[in-house]
Amino acid sequence: MKRLFNYLPLHFVVLGILGICSQFFTNFWTVSFLKTFLVLGLLSITLFIFKNKVLRTLIAFTLFFLLGVSSVVINDDRNYDSFYENNIQDNSKIVLQIHKVLKPGNFYLKYEAKIINVDTVKTNGVILLNVKKDSVINPFKVDERLLVSSAIKELIPPLNPHQFNYKSYLEKQGIYHQLFIDKNQFFKLNTKSNTLFGLSSKFRNQIQKSLKKYNFKDNELAVINALLLGQRQDISKELITDYQRAGAIHILAVSGLHVGIILLILSFIFTPLEKLKYGKFIKTVVIVFLLWMFAFIAGLSASVVRAVTMFTFLAIGMSFNRKNVVAFSFVTSMFFLLLIKPMFLFDVGFQLSYLAVFGILWTQPKIYSIWKPKNKIIDFFWQLFTVSIAAQTGILPLSIYYFQQFPGLFLASNLVIIPFLGAILIGGVLVIATSLINILPQFLADFYGTIISLMNAFVSWISHQEEFLFKEIFISFLMMICCYIFIILGVYFLIKKSPQKLVYFLISILILQGVFMVELNQNKTKNEIIVFHKSRFSVIGKRIGERLLLQHNLDSLKLKKENSISSYKVSEGINEVAEINFKNYIKFYNKDILLIDSLGIYNVVNLNRPIIVLQYSPKINLTRMIKKIKPSQIIADGSNYKSYILRWEKTCLINKIPFYYTGQKGAFIIKE
Repeated sequence: MKRLFNYLPLHFVVLGILGICSQFFTNFWTVSFLKTFLVLGLLSITLFIFKNKVLRTLIAFTLFFLLGVSSVVINDDRNYDSFYENNIQDNSKIVLQIHKVLKPGNFYLKYEAKIINVDTVKTNGVILLNVKKDSVINPFKVDERLLVSSAIKELIPPLNPHQFNYKSYLEKQGIYHQLFIDKNQFFKLNTKSNTLFGLSSKFRNQIQKSLKKYNFKDNELAVINALLLGQRQDISKELITDYQRAGAIHILAVSGLHVGIILLILSFIFTPLEKLKYGKFIKTVVIVFLLWMFAFIAGLSASVVRAVTMFTFLAIGMSFNRKNVVAFSFVTSMFFLLLIKPMFLFDVGFQLSYLAVFGILWTQPKIYSIWKPKNKIIDFFWQLFTVSIAAQTGILPLSIYYFQQFPGLFLASNLVIIPFLGAILIGGVLVIATSLINILPQFLADFYGTIISLMNAFVSWISHQEEFLFKEIFISFLMMICCYIFIILGVYFLIKKSPQKLVYFLISILILQGVFMVELNQNKTKNEIIVFHKSRFSVIGKRIGERLLLQHNLDSLKLKKENSISSYKVSEGINEVAEINFKNYIKFYNKDILLIDSLGIYNVVNLNRPIIVLQYSPKINLTRMIKKIKPSQIIADGSNYKSYILRWEKTCLINKIPFYYTGQKGAFIIKE
C-alpha cells in the first residue's frame, strides 16, 4: 500500500478531483476554450524548462488541478454556442433523437433524448423526455427521431426537505430541462441514423425476443436482463427492495463484480494462448475485445463502461506480470475515466465501486493474514468472507449516508450467491447464445429459470429478517467524513501498531464524538414550523427539538407511507411524531401564524402582521382580508385548487404582499 501512495498518478487523481469539485461547485473558471488550452500547454512546456524539483512539482500539481477544472468545462454542454437553450424560441420546431430508455413512471414513459436540431440550427444537449402513457403509443426505441414543438420546462427540485433531489441528479448527468408530450404532440421522422447505442439496443431487443419464447417467469426474465444485459427497467419494486434490504443490490447492476468474474473466466479459458509466440499479447487483446463486447451488449451504461475500463487496465497490467498491478490499474483507470467523464465523480455507483475496491486492496490482505486455512474449500470461503468485509469497510459510511440503512445479513447473501455467480453468468451467456440460434432445449431454460427463482427466493427470505436490517440511520456529510477518518486511522493503527498511530486513532475518536455531540445538541434545540407540500392534502408541522407535532388530513395508512414526513423524521433526528390541532393559530416566538381553512374564518384580534397559511381552498375575498389584517406574507399549500392559487397570486402581486405556493417553491419553513 505504501507503493500505491507513492504512485504518481494517485497524486494526479487527487488533484484532478479537487479541480473537478472546485469548478462544479463554484464555476470559477470562465476562461474561453482557446485560453484554457493555451494555459495548459504553457504549463506543460514549463515542466520541461525548469529543473528545480520543487518548482516542477508545483507546476505539475497546478497542471493536473487545471486538467480537472478544464474537463468539467469541456464536458458542460452549456458552454457551447450550439447548446439548444441558446437557440430555442417560442414555437420552435425541435428534432429529438432517443438516446436511452429509462424506467417508466406512473404516468409517463421516460427517455434521455438528444436535441439535434432547433428549427434549422444544429444543436447539442440532452433532455429528459416524458411521454404520456397511452395504449396507442408504442415505446420509442433508441435512435428514433421525433419532431416536437412543445416548450421545454425546468427540472423540478424536491418540494420537501431531505427528499431525493432528482433535479440535481439529472444535472450531474448533463440534463438541465425536460419535455412533456402526448400522442398528438410529436411526429416520428423516417430519418435513419444508427449510433453505437442504437445498435446495442437492437441487439438486446433481439436477445429479449428470443428469451421470451422459452416461458421464463416475469421476475426470472427481469433478473436475466439485469444480470447479463444491464437492463433493470422491468424489475418490480418489490424485488429491487428485497435485494436492497439483503445487501445484494450490486448483483442486479452490471458492474465491477460481474466484469471481474468474466475477466477471471476469460483469463482461465485463454491461458493456452500464452504458449504461442506473443501469446500474452494475443490473450490480452482477445480478453479486452470480449470485455468491450460484453459492455456493448449490456448497453454501454455508465456503470458498465466504468467497470470494463477498470478491468481493461487490469488485463493489460496483468500481461506485464508487474507487482501491485491491481492497485496501479485501479488508480490509472480512475484517472482516465475522470479525465474523459468528470461527472462520474458525483455518481453514487462510481463512488461505491472505487471505495469498495480501495477497501479490498487496503484491508483484505491484512484480514486474510489473520487465519490461513489449509483446506482449499474453507480457504475459498474465508477469502470470500474477507473480501466482503473489506469491501463493506470501504463503502459503509457512504452507503449509510446515501441509503440510510445497513443490511446486517449482507455477508450471508454474498457468501451464498457470489460463489455461484460465475456459473450463473456462464449459464446465462450459454442460454442467450443458444436461444438466439433457436437450439436451446426447454428443459435447460426451465432449469436456468429455476436457479434464478431460487436466488430471488433466498434474497427475499434474507430481506424479511427484519431484526437484522438496521433502518432509518442518518449521518450528515461531515459525520461521514469523520467516519472515514476514524476507519482509515484505525486500520493504519491495526496494520502498523505504534504509539504515534495510536495517538492519531484516539484523536479521530475524539473528533467523531465531538461532531456527534454538536449535531445531537443542534437536534435537541432546533425549533421550526414546516408547511409541507402534499398535493390535495394539508400537512403542517411544528418541530420542537426531537419532537414533531403534525396537523394533517391524511389517514393513518397514508401518513405511514408519506415520504416527506419519514425522510424529514430520519434526517432531522426526530424521535417522536404526534398529532395536534393548532385551531387555526400558531404562536411561534414573535411571529403570528394564522391558518385559514375551507371555512374562511379569520376574525382573530391582536394579530401583528401575521403569516397567513391558506388551506383547503377557502372561499374568501383575499383583497378584503389583506386590508383588514395586513399580513406580512401569504402561503398556499397543496390542498388548494390551482385556479384559486393563480387568482390569489395575482391579488398578492397587486397588493404587494409576498405570495408563496409550496407546489412551485417547495415546503415553507419558518425558523426561530
